[in-house]
Amino acid sequence: MATFLLKKSYRLKDLEEIDFKDLWGDHGIFTTMWIFGKPPKILFFKNHLSNLLKSLKEYKINKVSIKSDIIEIINKNLSEKKNYNHLLRIALNKTIISISLRNRLVPKLNFNLKLVNLKRERPQFKNLKYKKILSYLSKMDNTKSDIGLVHNKKLFETGTSNLLFIKDDIIFTPQKGYYKGVTYKFFKSKIKKILKKEIKVNELKKFDEILLIGSGKGVTSVKTIKQIGWTRRKLKHYKIFSNYYHSAIKNCDLYRFN
Repeated sequence: MATFLLKKSYRLKDLEEIDFKDLWGDHGIFTTMWIFGKPPKILFFKNHLSNLLKSLKEYKINKVSIKSDIIEIINKNLSEKKNYNHLLRIALNKTIISISLRNRLVPKLNFNLKLVNLKRERPQFKNLKYKKILSYLSKMDNTKSDIGLVHNKKLFETGTSNLLFIKDDIIFTPQKGYYKGVTYKFFKSKIKKILKKEIKVNELKKFDEILLIGSGKGVTSVKTIKQIGWTRRKLKHYKIFSNYYHSAIKNCDLYRFN
């Protein structure tokens, strides 16, 4: 069960605080960022904000000052004096902006991926249609498991993260039908040769490694997919990707409260 440091909502038109609404299921967009340290840093903050604004435009959530409003709400609820290791979630629909902070859980190496027949609505966007996914995740230990979203016998993403698949040192990602997250784009900028391929469930056993990458999970190596009897054979690329990720953490700038 997630432990929240704060949960607040504001009217988008005037930024007046209202009763908290998580906005799950609404027509809207959210982003989740890792905030850590004292004074705080937010990993890939500019990229998260840019992605959020682009998606809001596609969803017709328009306000001239929306970028500055989001930053104002973040600044109002963060502190330079707190020591953070949290996931910062910003969610918006056409009338409300919500912010929350929950503890960031560290995934373990005995991580299992549970396959479920489920596809997100408009998966190219980080939209708020997540209630079915949350119904699965709420019953799991999220340090040890996630759900793999399967549609037409193909695997696209997890409930929280992007997926990479490695066979004979070749890295694959699903062709389409999923949200390309900020962490995913970071690795694409570092490792140019990631090939697109349909990831069929009946072909999963051929892969040596399967990695989850995302703001919450960081870099996570899947150990098992128990439903099909798949077991991890290597940790080679998990270590490579982890080194890139730790370098990004080390070089992350302090969050600027201005």
